[in-house]
Amino acid sequence: MKIVVLTGAGISAESGVPTFRGSDGLWEGHRVEDVASPEGFARDPQLVHTFYNGRRRKLLEVEPNPAHRALAKLARVRGVDLTLVTQNIDDLHERAGSEEVLHMHGELLKARCNECGVVIPCREDLSRASICPACKGIDCMRPHVVWFGEVPFGLDEIAAAISSSDRFVAIGTSGRVYPAASFVSWARQAGVSTLELNLEESAASGVFHESRRGRAGEIVPLWVEEVISSVNQRS
Repeated sequence: MKIVVLTGAGISAESGVPTFRGSDGLWEGHRVEDVASPEGFARDPQLVHTFYNGRRRKLLEVEPNPAHRALAKLARVRGVDLTLVTQNIDDLHERAGSEEVLHMHGELLKARCNECGVVIPCREDLSRASICPACKGIDCMRPHVVWFGEVPFGLDEIAAAISSSDRFVAIGTSGRVYPAASFVSWARQAGVSTLELNLEESAASGVFHESRRGRAGEIVPLWVEEVISSVNQRS
């Protein structure tokens, strides 16, 4: 069984990772345009560095939850070919045991050089004084995350995986962030079965064949056990 799973902020929120933005439109007190756009970085790179330094430190304080661990378990099941795509920039899937994760919006624990393009692991604070280990440039390092106005990573790979899958499942997504919000439509156009697992109704709930409500840490493990049982019955 070929399954594509897309995870969003809702799965990591249960581990204590703040969701993308609040009801007031701000992201941890900042305008999104100021801390999550190339223009914002050009205007005030140190503000952006300070913002992501804080998020990086908070990420290192949290742990994966049962939903992350259930998906890692699913990937190890014989008879299941899982493509795990996440909109999240945290590493909780990896810490839970998932070995292949497509981070379409980048990774918080990596940095990228604007000059030579090298991508490196990054657990320390970045600043304008940070030096690229490859080209030795100064004031050229940035968080390895996809900002508004930038193209997400791996879209061709994701589209191919969805079109050839048996099932597309979205977990903890808002259905408002594109192009990820279009994935369910891509799946339906390809004749793929679609399922949404979410705490509450999303903007895309009506497009899915089936939607289930509940905390990710509770409903994702239940769904995974359903899949495992189904696969075992076929074998």
